[in-house]
Amino acid sequence: MTAMTLLAQAQATTPATPEWGMSVALVMVLCNLFAVAIGRFAIQNPGQGPDLPVPKPALFRGFSLAELLATASFGHILGTGVILGLGNAGAL
Repeated sequence: MTAMTLLAQAQATTPATPEWGMSVALVMVLCNLFAVAIGRFAIQNPGQGPDLPVPKPALFRGFSLAELLATASFGHILGTGVILGLGNAGAL
C-alpha cells in the first residue's frame, strides 16, 4: 500500500508537459541536427566502427553507425531538456 501512496504523491507533483505537436517535433528535430553538427566536429576518431548500411549524403561522409547513434542519443537528451524547459516557460 505504501507504493501506491508514493505513486499518488509523485503523480500529484509532476508538472504538466506539452502535448506532442508540430512545434514539439520541430524542436526535437532541430536539437538532433544540432547534436549531429556538434558531433561531426567534436568526435576525435571519426569513421571508427561499422559504416552506415545505406547510401549517405555528403554530411555523413566518414560518419559511422556508432557516431550516428551517439549523436542521435545526445540530440534526444538535449531535445527533451529543451522541450521541457520551453514547456515550463510557456513557449510551447
